Amino acid sequence: MGVICVLSTDRTPANAEVNQAESSEFMPNADDKKTPRFTDFEGKTSFGMSVFNLGNAIMGSGILGLAYAMANTGIVLFIILLTAVAGLSLYSIHLLLKSSGVVGIRAYEQLGFRAFGTPGKMAAGIAITLQNIGAMSSYLYIVKYEFPLVIQAFLKVDNPSGEWYLNGNYLVVIVSCSVILPLALMKQLGYLGYTSGFSLSCMVFFLIAVIYKKFQVKCPFDDYAHNRTVLGFNTSVEADPGGVKITPEGDPACTPHLFNLNSQAAYTVPILAFAFVCHPEVLPIYTELRNPTKTKMQHISNISIGVMYIMYLLAALFGYLTFIDKVEAELLHTYSRIDPYDTLILCVRLAVLTAVTLTVPIVLFPVRRAIQQLFFPNKTFWWPRHIAIAVTLLTLINLLVIFAPNILGIFGVIGATSAPCLIFIFPAVFYIRIVPEEEEPMRSAPKILAACFAFLGVLFMVMSISFIIIDWTSGTSKGSSGH
Repeated sequence: MGVICVLSTDRTPANAEVNQAESSEFMPNADDKKTPRFTDFEGKTSFGMSVFNLGNAIMGSGILGLAYAMANTGIVLFIILLTAVAGLSLYSIHLLLKSSGVVGIRAYEQLGFRAFGTPGKMAAGIAITLQNIGAMSSYLYIVKYEFPLVIQAFLKVDNPSGEWYLNGNYLVVIVSCSVILPLALMKQLGYLGYTSGFSLSCMVFFLIAVIYKKFQVKCPFDDYAHNRTVLGFNTSVEADPGGVKITPEGDPACTPHLFNLNSQAAYTVPILAFAFVCHPEVLPIYTELRNPTKTKMQHISNISIGVMYIMYLLAALFGYLTFIDKVEAELLHTYSRIDPYDTLILCVRLAVLTAVTLTVPIVLFPVRRAIQQLFFPNKTFWWPRHIAIAVTLLTLINLLVIFAPNILGIFGVIGATSAPCLIFIFPAVFYIRIVPEEEEPMRSAPKILAACFAFLGVLFMVMSISFIIIDWTSGTSKGSSGH
């Protein structure tokens, strides 16, 4: 789960780590006996850099599907759901930090081991692996889909004739080998702090462009290809700037809905849950934090999720208001339908591609940590194994991305299974098991609330999976029809 946790095994055998997990892993501070001093790693990362790292872990390709989610729920219901999921995510982080502070363990898998032994450790490792593979797949899916369009726009190619550099499958492999793999091979997560800041700045640029486009694009619009057909000749940016057909105001298709529930709403909550999942990265970031305390890490979480909440809300709102019911599951694709040669959108595509590409290495670290915990628990750090796991993971994810039918399948299925475990169920049950009854009895309010939180996660998982299956079998889901 992040390189930091790997570092704790770099210098000590894993069996020593297990023994450490079964004993007290922190020493009381001489000045304040209530303040734990962790002994697993001496962090050096500042408060601000930790906010960047956690924010980058939260921010991802999920932001591209939020406008579509709002179109299927309406503005008011979307805001309610987004606020609820953000609040629940913060409470979940509180449970993780409280459990970590009680036993002095800052590794998700080891919390599972402390709570339920080997089964708990395996459950946490498997959930982290599934969740983060889904996240990396969604990021690389954007590279596969958007990168060819960017190159095509640069070269002004109207009708591609099978050039290899316009093949998304080749481009995904090239990006994985030349950019992602070298970053993923780094030993410490802290080295990626600067790339996290740059990645977030790219997404801020994306948000500014979405807001600007709301006031530039007229509703309703016709596809760029349709406009060229009507004009009867090959147009360019100069001949048909914007590719937008202005029609009289008052069209029902341009009226936003405050409430709008349909079959595609089954994807909304999983997409939102997936967008706020940062829990596998919380404890590694906590480990690298300079002078770590639960309160300090909670403040970092509050700031990161608060900023992401605002960015998610603005991107969804202005993206939805721009296209209303014509918004697609992938927001950037909707803009490219208007004019694939728009300079601003071209820059936005590059920014998003850069952002999601730089996020992949951060998400890969917890998966590698989970694999090491599950399959090599008694092994110390070894560079060949460290490299082999990264190469194997990237190969598997590239195969998944090449053959995945569409991005909603990734968001919906992964978000409906592993995300509830990492956000709701595991933090709650770990908290109940780890916090001693002498401190909080089983019938105390905090543990009852945690139990309700776990039940909510189970309910959410069952309902989401059921809705998605029903949606698929009905034949109306875009999960089976592509973009």
